[in-house]
Amino acid sequence: LAAYRTDEGQPWVLPVVKKVEQMIANDNRLNHEYLPILGLPEFRANASRIALGDNSPAIKENRIGSVQSLGGTGALRIGAEFLRRWYNGNNNTATPVYISAPSWENHNSVFVDAGFKDIRTYRYWDAAKRGLDLQGLLDDMEKAPEFSIFILHACAHNPTGTDPTPDQWKQIAAVMKRRFLFPFFDSAYQGFASGSLDKDAWAVRYFVSEGFELFCAQSFSKNFGLYNERVGNLTVVGKDADNVQRVLSQMEKIVRTTWSNPPSQGARIVATTLSSPQLFAEWYDNVKTMADRVLLMRSELRSRLESLGTPGTWNHITEQIGMFSFTGLNPKQVEYMIKEKHIYLMASGRINMCGLTTKNLDYVAKSIHEAVTKIQ
Repeated sequence: LAAYRTDEGQPWVLPVVKKVEQMIANDNRLNHEYLPILGLPEFRANASRIALGDNSPAIKENRIGSVQSLGGTGALRIGAEFLRRWYNGNNNTATPVYISAPSWENHNSVFVDAGFKDIRTYRYWDAAKRGLDLQGLLDDMEKAPEFSIFILHACAHNPTGTDPTPDQWKQIAAVMKRRFLFPFFDSAYQGFASGSLDKDAWAVRYFVSEGFELFCAQSFSKNFGLYNERVGNLTVVGKDADNVQRVLSQMEKIVRTTWSNPPSQGARIVATTLSSPQLFAEWYDNVKTMADRVLLMRSELRSRLESLGTPGTWNHITEQIGMFSFTGLNPKQVEYMIKEKHIYLMASGRINMCGLTTKNLDYVAKSIHEAVTKIQ
């Protein structure tokens, strides 16, 4: 389950969200009229601002736009629909779309359903060293046809938890610029991954600073805990203001026949929070609480495995980031964990770090140790 849990294993409604919900309920000026097709203006502006940064050259040059969407998935779909229609000519069904191997399974489905016929993978996860296969990734980009579309995880890569370093991102950007490849970022964990909004948006901001035109799908499910409100945003960075307006006019047509116009409650919560310095500070503290708990669970799990002398290396547990971790357990070891220890994880060895608590850490660590020791 891709959702945060407290140390008691329970969902958490952020305190700042509770406060803002009450503010909205008590505001007699608000009503239930339709929002504009592209969404709540103050939400769109603030969402793009935290993705790109207050000092973004694209914001200063007025060459950004945005579309409020139904979660990050909705942002991906609107972006995909636009690219298939208008990206490189007016029929892009044969344009290659590259998705990391592995990736969030919905990436493939969204682009297939949007009409793309050539979905490819680029190398990302090196199972042997339990880290990023940078050379494989760069080689695949070098060999990709010009104008191919690449889906990039802005931070907290799902499902591996392994992100490129800033220097590695620079190498990726250099190849993409030279090969005329289009970056489509998926940013589902900004702030939630490291506890820093700036650090988690570094890659997106670097690409913008390098002059790329790009899309960035944003989700506020994790960093606001608004899973069922479906709050997302598609940030568009273009070469100039006129170009962005043309893109938005086409996206408006796509939205009109997709969900017509978006819901207001979640967007109002996010917009109210991000536009108030005091509420923003409270939200940042709430986000850091979630991020710090996940980071602590990583550290504690690695420490216990190393103390037990569990065969293999476990530094990847703390080098990975975000909600998920690729443990390195093989399918037979996973089967042992499920059947003998009643610890449930994916066949790939992926676990949700939020499932760990101070109460079950010892049991989980000992079970992993047993699985690795007994099952090869």
